[in-house]
Amino acid sequence: MAVLHYTLDFKLRAPADVSATVRGLQSIFQEQEMTENVHDSEGHGYLATFIGKNSRFAILRMHSHGLVTFDLQCLEGDDAAQVDNLLNALEKKLKALLDGNIQRIKRLPALIRGSDVDRYWPTADGRLMEYDIDEVVYEKDSAYQNIKILHSRQFGNMLILNGDVNLAESDLPYTQAIMGSGKEHYAGKEVLILGGGDGGILHEAVKLKPKMITMVEIDELVIDGCRKHMRKTCGNVLDNLKGDCYEILVQDCVPVLKKFAEQGRTFDYVINDLTAVPISTAPEEDSTWEFLRLILDLSIRVLRPGGKYFTQGNCVNLTDALSEYEKLLGRLSCKVDFSKEVVCVPSYMELWVFYTIWKK
Repeated sequence: MAVLHYTLDFKLRAPADVSATVRGLQSIFQEQEMTENVHDSEGHGYLATFIGKNSRFAILRMHSHGLVTFDLQCLEGDDAAQVDNLLNALEKKLKALLDGNIQRIKRLPALIRGSDVDRYWPTADGRLMEYDIDEVVYEKDSAYQNIKILHSRQFGNMLILNGDVNLAESDLPYTQAIMGSGKEHYAGKEVLILGGGDGGILHEAVKLKPKMITMVEIDELVIDGCRKHMRKTCGNVLDNLKGDCYEILVQDCVPVLKKFAEQGRTFDYVINDLTAVPISTAPEEDSTWEFLRLILDLSIRVLRPGGKYFTQGNCVNLTDALSEYEKLLGRLSCKVDFSKEVVCVPSYMELWVFYTIWKK
């Protein structure tokens, strides 16, 4: 059973009169049959917990720097009207008690903790987003990652890999951006897609009548899940591993790229949909940065003269990480130039950077 966590905050211009405020609130807690337990705050204001019927648990803090916070936890299924009445009564009473000293009041919808359906996912720059998720459509653990497909009322089915939002059925702008935003001519060209197990890039590329598309995706369970549950994204291109103008290789792309380079096989376009630029430049991310450099070097080796390499970057707010990626482009085995584009990807709820890279 989930727990609902409500918050009510009063930011004050000056510290409140603790004794008068606490006395003024006592009648509300008594009416709610909530038992008070005052704790030693070690000189940092007032701290009390309250336990009520139906396992309700509350924390009231009056901070010495002029902030009053109230947290209420209730079990899912608790009487919503009673809970709302308690919060309304507290807010009304605190407004009266703190009149003239209030800078801002903030009351947020309940945070739902421990629900069968997880609806909270962080953005790349660490902000918490609540999605309108109402169903777990698909979940598997492959040899490589945890795979979830969740249904959002707003964004359709969403592919989540290891806790990261990858792509939703609403996210055609992502696919268009990582293919060049409609500025490229794919007809008669040879295309290499790295990753892309959701089938979105392949589906859109096939429409443009290329000579041949080779897609290399390591995780067959991603393909299986998206084939069944992301049809608005992939259409029918994942129904078979070979089509009139495409082939899907269920393999690790690194040895495939090395083989192509050894064979002298080249492509007009290489689209890297494997991973975003790491959010951190800390030493623990070194292996990911080295992987990105390896993929870049190998991809440039199989890129024809005049060809282009497309990839995602990351959230536009991650300026340090994006700057590090651009420095990395200057340390490849051959000289390259690049351009970038910022696109709003619907289900990400943040602006996302995409790169186009070519040999000098």
